[in-house]
Amino acid sequence: MAPFLRDRFGLTLGQVGVLISASFAGSVVSLIPLGLLTDRLGERSVLVAGVGVCGATLTFASQAHGFWPLLALLMFAGLAGASVQSASGRAVMAWFPARQRGLALGIRQTAIPIGGFATSVALPAIVHAGGVGWGFGAMGVACLVSAGAALVVLREGPRPEATGELTVAPLRDPRIWRMSVGSALVLAPQMCVVGFTVLFLHEQRGMSESAAAAVLAVVQALGIVARISAGRVSDLRGSRLGPLRAIALAVTALVLVTAVLLRAPLALLLPSLVLAGVLSMSWNGLSFAAAAELAGHARSGAAIGLQQTLLNGSGAVYPGLFGVLVGATSYGWGFAAVALLPLAGRRVLRALPET
Repeated sequence: MAPFLRDRFGLTLGQVGVLISASFAGSVVSLIPLGLLTDRLGERSVLVAGVGVCGATLTFASQAHGFWPLLALLMFAGLAGASVQSASGRAVMAWFPARQRGLALGIRQTAIPIGGFATSVALPAIVHAGGVGWGFGAMGVACLVSAGAALVVLREGPRPEATGELTVAPLRDPRIWRMSVGSALVLAPQMCVVGFTVLFLHEQRGMSESAAAAVLAVVQALGIVARISAGRVSDLRGSRLGPLRAIALAVTALVLVTAVLLRAPLALLLPSLVLAGVLSMSWNGLSFAAAAELAGHARSGAAIGLQQTLLNGSGAVYPGLFGVLVGATSYGWGFAAVALLPLAGRRVLRALPET
């Protein structure tokens, strides 16, 4: 909805970036407390309550009349909706053994591209028909339906006390911190390249909002396959970090190629842009699995909460900084700068033992 938001509220590119990242900023406050709460109370109650409140807040956001009220509501939606991170990740840890966990978390992580695909297809038509208020209202209803579905189908996994696990508390474990910092650096292209695809193609290459959203929908659809495939490969290799480091290197190369092709014919640009976006979305399940397995089941909620705090904190910063950088220079320089961050993340992750 970025082009529609910009037109309705007269936003700068930097302000659009801030709204894109608002839910991430809100989640930074709540992820660790929600992770600790999940370890104590279990996955079901935390997930259902958080996603339900998120849906209600997005419904209120449909009535916002200005940048600041909308920003506050989106941040609160992110604060509540962050419950899904630790709760659903911990549920996978409980129900699946290590030899299947990469695939299971890969499937779990397809929630993001599935949601992205659905909104890329549906929101332009919804917003054209009723404005951005209808768009936020539709997302709010979707979250409320999801909370209801979780209430019906989700069951608590085996209690971790039965496993006899005893591990270092995640907040004091340098491995979890290194894993989180490295993953936060790898995240940059996902937030900036994928996050600004529609706006770039519409404003810089003259594509309609619907056509640009269709390109994003392709990225999200292929991202579903990529996340499942990356998880399965990690199971077969018995390693989460090896595939993650390889993806980080490949993302750097593809985003740099895309930066060079930004003014090339669309027949050259679009395949590169799509591949860069798909690969930048493929690794999240590996990072989840690695952090949870380093911490152990009993403390996986807190470990995922810590990791997602750093991921969402950086995710909240990246789009705004990217928008400012592009506004001061160009999309080419912005893409080139973003491409270097996964390379730095790969270097941080190299110091970790294989898991």
